[in-house]
Amino acid sequence: MPPKGKKPPAAAAKADKPEKEKKPAAAAAPEKEAAPAAPKAAEKKQAAKKGKDAGGQAKARAKAMAARRKVVKGTHGTRTKKIRTSVKFRRPKTLSLPRKPKYPQRSVPRRTRLDQFSIIKHPLTTESAMKKIEDNNTLVFIVHLRANKHQIKAAVKKLYDIDVAKVNTLIRPDGQKKAYVRLAPDYDALDVANKIGII
Repeated sequence: MPPKGKKPPAAAAKADKPEKEKKPAAAAAPEKEAAPAAPKAAEKKQAAKKGKDAGGQAKARAKAMAARRKVVKGTHGTRTKKIRTSVKFRRPKTLSLPRKPKYPQRSVPRRTRLDQFSIIKHPLTTESAMKKIEDNNTLVFIVHLRANKHQIKAAVKKLYDIDVAKVNTLIRPDGQKKAYVRLAPDYDALDVANKIGII
């Protein structure tokens, strides 16, 4: 007879078999539990991915908008950093109060020097001027040296109440300015000259 402590080899093999058979059953149970857990984990991963994508998109958008704000259009729009030459920072004085004068700076307002009376000095009554009146419906005046064509036109309209078609000017050799004032077709230069008293 074999010793009591040791089992016969056949019995030992039998005893091992149930353990081996039990082990796969035990291993199968966690697999079954893991099978429903696996899709849940996948869903969680997908949700996390979506969240990451959304967060990433928002971050990228914000970054792009910030870059867009920094972009300056045009050739003169380059930004330069201000160079500070002092360690002290002084707050800029931005307060500007409106003026409240105690008395007027000018006692009498300036009068306009070039009014219609100073612009037109006098009409010319030479033979060539008379010819212009008869042939070209044009009056000839000596005018202020600094008066321009617009001012001459306005002055003639104010003084004689006539419409002017065109003004030609020249400076004579003696330094005076001469103006040829062509009247509108509605007016006759001869009548106006009579009214002025040239003829």
